[in-house]
Amino acid sequence: MKSISIIGAGSFGTALAVILAKSGFKITLWAREKEIAESINRENRNPSYLKEVQLSKDIVCTTKYKEALADSEMVVIATPSHTVREVAAKIKPHLTRSELIVTVSKGIEQGTFMTMSQVLVDVLEGVIIEDQIGVLYGPSHAEEVGAFKPTTVVASAYSKRVARIIQETFLTPMFRVYLNQDIIGVEIGGSVKNIMAIAAGIVDGAELGDNAKAALITRGLHEMKRMGMLLGASQDTFSGLTGMGDLIVTCTSKHSRNRHVGYRIGKGEKLDEIIEGMNMVAEGVKTTKSVYQWAQNNGVDMPITRAVHKVLFENINPSDALYELMTRNPKEEIMI
Repeated sequence: MKSISIIGAGSFGTALAVILAKSGFKITLWAREKEIAESINRENRNPSYLKEVQLSKDIVCTTKYKEALADSEMVVIATPSHTVREVAAKIKPHLTRSELIVTVSKGIEQGTFMTMSQVLVDVLEGVIIEDQIGVLYGPSHAEEVGAFKPTTVVASAYSKRVARIIQETFLTPMFRVYLNQDIIGVEIGGSVKNIMAIAAGIVDGAELGDNAKAALITRGLHEMKRMGMLLGASQDTFSGLTGMGDLIVTCTSKHSRNRHVGYRIGKGEKLDEIIEGMNMVAEGVKTTKSVYQWAQNNGVDMPITRAVHKVLFENINPSDALYELMTRNPKEEIMI
């Protein structure tokens, strides 16, 4: 790989541009906002995301898809998950059929219940085949990636060869990349954990204690595992970086946008007001809708997801939702 395009100049897209440029790749960023592109090109700084990070002069930013994709060998999709279908359709006419497509967007599409790699396979059919598509997921807050703090993630793809190329491309001394061939498990874990982070934030905001939070993270892992295994994932994946690893960081970190949303809800604020004041997207809000509907359609018991859905979209008080969780019928702990 010599030339890489990153579609999305948000916090994670910018962080990946930083580490890839340091590894010597030619990086072209695509930004939706003209002012972001101009600032990156003129001042080598993103004025909206990771403002404190000095970008390499070799990073070029554009608002035009054709320019962003010119001569690219790998295209990294780093936009919010609800825009991936739209973005994929817009880049499709500019692809040459030889690119590898990697998504770092996390979520389950509403209506179709597709993961992000499945959305790409669907939209790019006829130009890009399934074996050219992969994902890069794991516990990796952009603030720490961009500051070169030790981070470990997972590369997964429909083809082992492509997964290895992703691994080799992103691997640095401070950004370690493991391989995992269970792409559905990797994507389910990396998406559902955002729902659990909102729940963890509510626990913190409402000052319900560490015992409650530990239980929530542990039982959240079971929900994640239950959904993934019904979709053909490997149980072992959820003990790894995109299962337990992602859960730990997103449920506890000050950098977690989803935990932040939950925390403010736990303090009594309304979802609309919180979202309106945020510069970045909390993927767990939309993922809650998708996963809740999927669980309803398939008769799958996901009580924490159901509780978060009630709090976010049904105006249920967080303490009432917690009471429902705590007064459920007794269960076997390890039942899937």
